[in-house]
Parts: sequence; C-alpha cells; structure tokens
Amino acid sequence: MKLTIPRKELLDVLSHMQSVVERRNTLPVLANVMLRASDNILKVVATDLELEIDEEVSADVQEGGATTVSAHLFHDIVRKMENATSVQLDNSADPSKLIVKAGRSRFTLATLTAEDFPTLSAGDLPHRFSLSATDLRFMVDRTRFAISNDDTRYYLNGIYMHVTPAEEDKVSMMRAVATDGHRLARCEITVPIGAESIPGIIIPKKTVNELRKLLADSTADVSVQLSSNKVQFRFDKVKMTSKLIDGSFPDYERVVPINNNKVLMVPTRAFTEAVDRVATISSEKTRAVKLILKTDSLTLTASSPEQGNAQEEMEVSYGSDPIEIGFNFRYLLDITQQIEGDGAEFVLADGASPTIVRDPANINTLYVLMPMRV
Repeated sequence: MKLTIPRKELLDVLSHMQSVVERRNTLPVLANVMLRASDNILKVVATDLELEIDEEVSADVQEGGATTVSAHLFHDIVRKMENATSVQLDNSADPSKLIVKAGRSRFTLATLTAEDFPTLSAGDLPHRFSLSATDLRFMVDRTRFAISNDDTRYYLNGIYMHVTPAEEDKVSMMRAVATDGHRLARCEITVPIGAESIPGIIIPKKTVNELRKLLADSTADVSVQLSSNKVQFRFDKVKMTSKLIDGSFPDYERVVPINNNKVLMVPTRAFTEAVDRVATISSEKTRAVKLILKTDSLTLTASSPEQGNAQEEMEVSYGSDPIEIGFNFRYLLDITQQIEGDGAEFVLADGASPTIVRDPANINTLYVLMPMRV
C-alpha cells in the first residue's frame, strides 16, 4: 500500500474512530484500525466486535493494499502534524511496518495483518428505510440524556426505537424512548416510508453517541437497514453497523401520568438559570431542589447541612392549589435544556407523583420526571 492523502480529511476520519476502539483489548488487533487502499479511496475501519464504523476518504493511491495500525497512536501522530497539508502512507517495502511521512517528519509504525482484523457481519437486514439526518439527530438529541447506565437493567442502556400502532384518533408514528427509572424522554416523527413494519429495537448507548458524532454536520439522508439483532446506518461516506441490545424494553406508557391536572408554565431560560443558581448550594448527595408553587408564584429552594441554603422567587403562570415538590436538579436541567421554545409546561398531580414536562414549541416531545423527597 502506498498513497498520499490530505491530512485534514485523514484526521477527521481517525477522530471518528477514537472512542470506538477500546484502549484495553484481549485481542491486540482490536486496538488497531484497518486501512484498505484501492481506486483512489482509503477505507478506514474500527470495531470493538459490538460496533463497527467503516468510513471512506479520497486519496491518491499509487499502490493498493491493506494493513492495520494502532488507532490511538496513528491518530496522535496525524493530529500533531499541524503544519502538513498531506500525509504519505507506505508499507510497500515491508508489510510489517507502515511508514507515515509529512514534511520532514517520518514515523515507522508496527502493523498487524489485515487478514486478522475481525469484521462485524451484518447478515440479513430485511427492513430498509431512509430518513433525514435532521430527523435522526432530533430523535437522538431529545432522548439520549435519559439512557440508563445501570448494567443490571441492561435493556435500559439504549434508545428504544419503534413504530406506534395507528388508533382511531392517532396516526402511526416512529418513536424513540429512553429512561433510567428517574426520568423518561420520548419523541416521535412521521413514520418513514418502508419503516411501517420494523420490529422494536434497542440501540446501545455507545452506538447512539458515535452515531450522533458522525451526524454532527451531515445534511444527507440516512439509509437504515435492520433486523431483530443488528442495525446499519449509511450516509455520506460512512457505514456504521451495530449489534442491538437483546432484551425487552418495559411498557413505558404505564409511567406516563394521565390524571395530572395542575399546569405550571415557566419561562424556560429564566427557570433554567434559577435552578442552576439555587442548586449551587444543593447537597452533593441528594442534589435536591424544592419547587414551592402558589398562584402565579414559584419559589425555588435548596439546602445543605455543610453549605447553608438558597432561595429564589420568580413569576410564573400557575392557577391551581399550592404544591411543594422536589427534584434532582441535574435531571431537571437535563430536561429543560431540551426545550426549544421560550416556555416549558409542567403538568403535576401532587408532591409525590411523576410530573410531565412538555415543550409547547414541539408537540412531538414529552418528558416524565420522578420527584424526590426533600
């Protein structure tokens, strides 16, 4: 293999691979990325056997071939070649070494054969559809903050994506849901053509986060193919294949309250800033902030045995009975930061029941937050 490639394009691709490749591996080759050059294209592949990213970048290929090289080391070298506009890669003289050159810099890196590099076979992916990068970003952004990190309930360690059944007064929608037992995030879009009969799938958190990075600046449509145990996303020059979480997502509709009747409207930015200020004094152990509601008035309080207490009042729209309710301030901020509009709507029942949070600017999102005793 012998080629010349623009440094920036190579660095961008290698940056996408960094968090896929684990720094500690039982198989040495899993610490590497695979490089395969042909037809003026360099293909770069990284995998941890659960997730695989395959990305292509244009290059001036003088001699085709394939090898694998340490992902993190290779990335660091290319990153530090700040003054170079292009990088030369060459292992034609000795396949066990990869020579990396740029300007007056030259590195000789140990390699492992490409034949030993494992691939994540996608197998048969019978369900196929496309959706815009904007819609996919929306579904990821509005739910991933609520993904659980509890390994004992592994089926909550991802985003549950499924299609809702059509009812008399509701059309079928594609829905994304995540919950960790303390908060729930739900959003939905119009069902893409071809996705009407897809099975419900749970996309792992690592896959969700890597997908979001790759989608950051994309304007392309995303082609999605899936089965009951794998999913594949294709867009721009990227192909991402991932195993799915093998488990049953709980009946989340049971935790969405239907009888809440106390409506609080707050100015989103002012409320978020007030919560953040008051929470400065909150106990590190509980992270609790109390909301004291009276007619058109909200008082936020927090206290800590070691630090003292804090209080802030603000005008709101509230016309129901007085109520006091406590929340983990971090969970509260995570939700309010998802609100697109100028106002956020809280629909409460009492101080011990789950609260619904809605974004009046986007009716396709809904959040549920469990209260705390304070």
